[in-house]
Amino acid sequence: MNADDERPPYRQPELSVEERVTDLLERMTLEEKAGQVVGTWCGHLDDEPTDLADVKRMIRDYHVGVAAPFGWGDALNEQLDDVVDAVNELQEYAIEETRLGIPLLLNVDAVHGNAYVAGSTVFPNALGAAATWDTDGVEAAADVTATEVRGVGAHQNYSPTCDVARDPRWGRTFETFGESPRLVAELAAAKVRGYQGDGIGDEDSVVATAKHFPAYGEPVRGEDASPVDVSEYTLRNVFLPPFEAAIDAGVESIMPSYSSINGAPAHGSRGYLTDLLRDELGFDGHVVSDWNGVRHLPDDHSTAADRRDAVRQSREAGVDVASVGHTGHAEHLVDLVRDGDVDEQRLDESVRRVLGVKFELGVFEDPFVDEADARDTVGSDDHRDAARDAARDSMTLLKNDGLLPLDGDEDVFVGGPNADDIVHQLGGWSIANDENVLGETVLDAVAERTDGDVTYEQGATLDEALDVDAAVEKAADADVAVLALGEGWYLHEFGPQAQAGIETGEWPTRSELGLSDAQQELARRVHETGTPVVGVLITGRPLAVDWLDDNVPAIMLAYFPGTEGGHAVAETLFGDNDPSGRLPISVPESAADLPQRFNFLAHPRPIGDDEHPDSYDPLYEFGHGLSYTSFEYDDLRVDAAEREGDVDVSVTVRNTGDRTATETVQVFARQETSSRVQPDRKLVGFERVDVDPGEAIEVALSVPAEHFGFYQPHGGHVVEAGTYHVFVDSLSTSFDLD
Repeated sequence: MNADDERPPYRQPELSVEERVTDLLERMTLEEKAGQVVGTWCGHLDDEPTDLADVKRMIRDYHVGVAAPFGWGDALNEQLDDVVDAVNELQEYAIEETRLGIPLLLNVDAVHGNAYVAGSTVFPNALGAAATWDTDGVEAAADVTATEVRGVGAHQNYSPTCDVARDPRWGRTFETFGESPRLVAELAAAKVRGYQGDGIGDEDSVVATAKHFPAYGEPVRGEDASPVDVSEYTLRNVFLPPFEAAIDAGVESIMPSYSSINGAPAHGSRGYLTDLLRDELGFDGHVVSDWNGVRHLPDDHSTAADRRDAVRQSREAGVDVASVGHTGHAEHLVDLVRDGDVDEQRLDESVRRVLGVKFELGVFEDPFVDEADARDTVGSDDHRDAARDAARDSMTLLKNDGLLPLDGDEDVFVGGPNADDIVHQLGGWSIANDENVLGETVLDAVAERTDGDVTYEQGATLDEALDVDAAVEKAADADVAVLALGEGWYLHEFGPQAQAGIETGEWPTRSELGLSDAQQELARRVHETGTPVVGVLITGRPLAVDWLDDNVPAIMLAYFPGTEGGHAVAETLFGDNDPSGRLPISVPESAADLPQRFNFLAHPRPIGDDEHPDSYDPLYEFGHGLSYTSFEYDDLRVDAAEREGDVDVSVTVRNTGDRTATETVQVFARQETSSRVQPDRKLVGFERVDVDPGEAIEVALSVPAEHFGFYQPHGGHVVEAGTYHVFVDSLSTSFDLD
């Protein structure tokens, strides 16, 4: 560091963040400013792979201030000691070998745990987390993740995903909290609170990043990053509420969508990133681009003439940080400012936001990582316990004809592509090999749990039949067969599908939601032995499994359950854990039935259900999930309410079975008469409750009246006076809002 004075104001932590930022900004050259809002990556997924030496060169030549030394590939091993060494090496270089000694802001995609670092605690992916309907649990999991992320030196997490999943063909459905705007909003806000704690100044907190603004979850044909073509009505009533909830929770960063929305690419839209996000929604943090999102403007959207023009367009739109933009981005930005095509004041706004985050995080005072502390933190026993609790709560029993729970002394055959694959069990945004991954597979956990004999034969990969005859022979001698079926660990279309066990890229396809032919054959052949079959679905999206539903006695959806998922599956199969998961997304009978969602807009239907059955009848409906006990609902009441307050809903829930269990009370509503067409029903509130055998408890929810309202395009959010119908389980009642 070659600063003129030894302890300038920006190096004095006793001063305010604003004072420190102002002092440092005044000392910076134009090139140094440009570098602070440009990021780089250490790995091989870019078309220009980078290693630590490359990152150092970018710091030296372009003054890069943001980096991500976490991820796939040979450029950086995912082992903890290598990660710590890389972080410390890069921070030391940035501090000691640059004029002003500004440390790096390090980011990571730790969407369900810091799963790019071997030995980290990996929670269920977001769709599985949503199946818990547990805001406190999701917040606690995010808190653990923040602790492990910060423990290895990262400062910003590119999570939570606020996208509402409206097409399960979309490979990134597993990253979402499902199809209900209300459920997604509540859980996204919980993640923000968990990541950021009482403020990013806490040593175990990280910057949360809500993504992908403003809409991403209904791409054309379900193809990732394809256009999203939705009305203003749908944009505001479906896609924006989760982002509003994240902003209300204090989220520090927002990431735009790759897609164009109604013809405007988000990365180049001032209408979305400034007029809507900042001026209307009140967001005051920093906007960080998605991977190469700026580059897509000329290369794919064709709304910019070239990459220089894309830099200009994204800056004017409101992008503050180009997360991966070292190739020419900083140089273009400097030239644009010098030529008067980008106002330097606009650049200064972005630099202020980035520097402010660094000061608030305390990176100037404590930029390095202690390896011993990191080892004590990453994958600790209490963190693993939290992951197992989350995985247990996510287990969703779709069907049970009396086969489950198992007694524990059965001879069990275990088969299927996901029975003994810990990487697939983790799900996407994870390391791509099983070296030093915590946790046990379904096969391992079942073998630990049963007193009977366990036999195993994979029988099929994700898309290729293996020795099915051997699987059939072993299954025929067993008391029960557990088939772990589903999909591979990574479903993102931009991702390394070969590493996910999909060598050809032909399966799983976006146009189909069924199991592959190979898995179907395995399931049919095992079923034909007469041995009762449990289908365990390890997958990141709802699969159309109508054959399983027609033929096997039990089906359980395990999602991508994380490091402790094997134990959660086994504990649920044998009854140590009562399945309390409830579907956060509808399961269709086939891809031909799409779109299929519970909150479809009311519409005219031909007379006679037999002549024209309801096209929105799913195989398993949103909110569905069985238990090993049973519940009865009674005495649904709604107190009179006003549109500015809360709607008090109460209902009595009785456990009529013989074991303590958790029930999720789901409150749906429909407006009787509205100025605009409303959903057939929408989720307005929910609460998880534990109920003992024979116990009856009153569950009272205070639902904000605004949850019954909707956005009128160009008219703002309204809650109309009138009659509303409320539905809980099979009960319904009505009330008036004055």
